[in-house]
Amino acid sequence: MKAVFKSTGTGPGSTEPGKEIPARETVSHAGGETIFQEGDLGTEMYIILEGRVRIEKKIRGETHLLSTLDKGDFFGEMGVLENSPRSADAVADADCKLLAISGSRFDEMIRKNPEIAVRIIRKYAVRLREANTLLERLAGPHIDPEAIVRNLEPAEAVAPESAGAASRHRLVELTSGSPFFLSPTSETTIGRADPVTGIRPDIDLAEFDANRSVSRRHAKVLRSETGYAVIEEVGTVNGTFVNDQRIPTGSPVPVKNGDRVKIGLIQLRAVFE
Repeated sequence: MKAVFKSTGTGPGSTEPGKEIPARETVSHAGGETIFQEGDLGTEMYIILEGRVRIEKKIRGETHLLSTLDKGDFFGEMGVLENSPRSADAVADADCKLLAISGSRFDEMIRKNPEIAVRIIRKYAVRLREANTLLERLAGPHIDPEAIVRNLEPAEAVAPESAGAASRHRLVELTSGSPFFLSPTSETTIGRADPVTGIRPDIDLAEFDANRSVSRRHAKVLRSETGYAVIEEVGTVNGTFVNDQRIPTGSPVPVKNGDRVKIGLIQLRAVFE
């Protein structure tokens, strides 16, 4: 995974010939310094310009090395793609310089060079094969995927008290007055159902989106102790707006009761009573 990302030249994640990468987009870490920890909220991915990075995971109190990455490798992309908490620790194995890629910049890079997306797909295809191999070693070749999913579902259940707190909160489509109640979990996905992948967002706006202005995976509403925020997904085409202001891709923007939220061409209002 080292042929695409370079600090000079015309590859993605690079600058134009003869130009330096802006300092505000690069971060430096001394050897042994933690870049991020498992559980941290991630909104950026990183490309290694200099040095090495260890990806580690703590299991039952013991630290396990998952991989060692060096110049040209990338990591932390799930933070950009899913806005999800970090799944492992990233530690500088030696003094290193990293290029930080926000959601909006990642979106731009994908549009200019689809090879980035291909590399990420290949990376996760390899991980899937490795996971399948591990499952076969642990449980034998005859595995029931549906049974595995059923066993995982209780672990993802939300406590009744937290579920009830958010059950009244909703986004209301202004033309019809139709309410879309937010998920009791910490995030609510917004978009259009995708029959090809089978992915269905929590709030499916397909019925109201005759012009298909809403992307399949358009945005999320994030819930935290401090309130709600809207974040636009990478790859969204027609924009996401809060009170008529377009929000940047990958950056959470707070939303309060009564705020207007526009998804593509669909006008919604936040009702957090």
